[in-house]
Amino acid sequence: MTDPAPTQSALNPETFNHQVLELWLAGRPPTTQRAYRASLQRLLAAAGRPLHQLGLRDLQDWAASLRELAPSTRCRHLSAVRSCLRWAHQQHLLPADAGAALRSPPRRDTLAERILTETEATRLIEAEPSPRNRAALQLLYYAGLRVSELIALRWRDLQARGTAGQIAVYGKGGRSRSVLLPAHVWQELQELRGHASSDEPVIRSRQGDDGGALLDPSQVLRIVRAAARRAGIAADVSPHWLRHAHASHALDRGAPIHLVQQTLGHASIATTGRYLHARPSDSSGRYLQPPTPHQ
Repeated sequence: MTDPAPTQSALNPETFNHQVLELWLAGRPPTTQRAYRASLQRLLAAAGRPLHQLGLRDLQDWAASLRELAPSTRCRHLSAVRSCLRWAHQQHLLPADAGAALRSPPRRDTLAERILTETEATRLIEAEPSPRNRAALQLLYYAGLRVSELIALRWRDLQARGTAGQIAVYGKGGRSRSVLLPAHVWQELQELRGHASSDEPVIRSRQGDDGGALLDPSQVLRIVRAAARRAGIAADVSPHWLRHAHASHALDRGAPIHLVQQTLGHASIATTGRYLHARPSDSSGRYLQPPTPHQ
């Protein structure tokens, strides 16, 4: 039996806020829950009033307080708040959607700056001496996994396909997809498995002896950062950079955009299309007449 929906009159403001937040976050990946919860708690602490009493002015004042943050961080906070308020209004938990008029600040698209070259991606993987870490890097790149998807992957999600294999990925928004793996990645995963049971995570934490400890996202970040330094890459590479690289390199090599969308689990093909704009293969400027050289 599920808990009844909270009502503003039946609960005190703090309990009401908590129940709305937990209902909204239910079923989302742990990393998403942590980020979204932090955004909403930041808003509530600044506003000093419960969700059902928030107005546009409260939200605008809070948004103004975020101006010292990086544009991407501000956009993430604002997006989370808008999503929560819209959902709560649709569920008749709030009398109005106060966040509907809240706008995110314009920001420069830095996607191109976060795409490794094929040489860099290959060097990053090949320089990794740990079989476990190397498998993690290959899944992030060759399967284009998100960190949450990598952490959640268990051996039962792998299925052989001839000399290669595929993985069942349970991704963002509750969507699932199947991703084929290259034969060399599949072979290294089989060598890594050993006697692990089907319920154990593919990339497990070394903390604990039960074999079922999940990696923390911060551990994945450390693995990627260490591999990048080992490969001589100066940038602050994150795990998502390997997913960006997968999309860009696959499109550069002629993969159909709908296939890249399906592999990465993008809800919209417009998201996948960003990689075409970030790394264009041609430009109309190349067709213009060059200036006449000075004599």
